[in-house]
Amino acid sequence: MEQVKEECCPTFHPEKWEEKTFNWDRKKFIKASAPTLFHIPLPPMIGKKVTKMMKLAEEAQKLSKDKEDILLLFMDPNAFKTEMHLSVIDTVPDAENTTLSGTFVSKVFDGPFNAVPKFMKQMDSYLDKSGEKAKNYYVHYAYCPKCAKEKGHNYMVLFAKVKE
Repeated sequence: MEQVKEECCPTFHPEKWEEKTFNWDRKKFIKASAPTLFHIPLPPMIGKKVTKMMKLAEEAQKLSKDKEDILLLFMDPNAFKTEMHLSVIDTVPDAENTTLSGTFVSKVFDGPFNAVPKFMKQMDSYLDKSGEKAKNYYVHYAYCPKCAKEKGHNYMVLFAKVKE
């Protein structure tokens, strides 16, 4: 009897996110934060927080039906804290509900977590060509570490907020 393997992370399609502009007007998210050590996340804490956020959103049936549209954005306000924003379609009970607004430019990168600063510099160069400057960065990791290893890619989408 063949065992059906449940998909953990949906297949990522870079073309959907590569060099795109998104205008978000109070796009809904739920938010959580976790400590980091000089921007390095503490994996067990991140995993617990993400699992809790996903559970709250799933139980409330507030996740997009299209799994590829679900964003989990990470933003580090400082070297010792990361904020996680999980996109939802409406308010989630018992969660910290928030919104993001503004113009965001996205670009896809493939590489290790520790390459994020290098990718941000590449993104800054890309934005310079159009006269834009990032006010803030959010990072969406397309795959969890296990799926990244299985698929041979560690895709991430950098979202640069360029306008309020």
